[in-house]
Amino acid sequence: MKRILIPTLGPSDWRRLLADPDTQWQRKASAFELAVSWESAEHSERGLPKEVAQALDQEPVLADARTLIALPEHKVMLRGRGKPLQSDVWALLLSGSGYVSMAVEGKAREPFASPLTDWLKEASEGKKERLKFLCKTLQVSDQPPLHLRYQLFHRTASAVLEVQRYRAPLAVMMVQSFKIDEESWRDYAAFATLLGATPTRGGVAKAIRKGSVRLFLGWVDCALALDSLVVNAA
Repeated sequence: MKRILIPTLGPSDWRRLLADPDTQWQRKASAFELAVSWESAEHSERGLPKEVAQALDQEPVLADARTLIALPEHKVMLRGRGKPLQSDVWALLLSGSGYVSMAVEGKAREPFASPLTDWLKEASEGKKERLKFLCKTLQVSDQPPLHLRYQLFHRTASAVLEVQRYRAPLAVMMVQSFKIDEESWRDYAAFATLLGATPTRGGVAKAIRKGSVRLFLGWVDCALALDSLVVNAA
């Protein structure tokens, strides 16, 4: 886990953090669009893309939340459980109800990785244990429906785990979609339903869980970046 962080100078600084910059860093692809969206919002009053802010404002405990820090390609370490969990953006927000841990997943018609039925094929014991840990973190059965997408489990768990590290009472997993994608929306809706949330497009929905940590799932549809905003993003 990195403890020393260097501020970005613009969207292009996000490129070097990608696993495969040559294929992922393209205009109209989620990594590029997400970087421009968040960098463009940095100097706004709340430091949030407007669609994300509008969605959060629909839930009283998240209303008027403001960005304190936002970290691209943020990794959450899992001791003894293989590779870290990674979010496209992780942000620590502050609302009137306290700190908010928000993991953001960018989408531009890319799928949410593999369904569990494929992810678990010939799975090692370590892989099975990892899924059990994620399910425990999300307070769902450790034998979830296999058509659900693995990526949604670890993105959401990232938000919850960082709640514990920063002692925040609120967690959000937000999907920021830059192209209309009904298939990914259905995958998201099925996952939200598993967590007891009513999927809402353009808003957030509260998951059902025990304990003091409140978890919300959100989806927002965003426009692609204007030409004037991508000059320094190449």
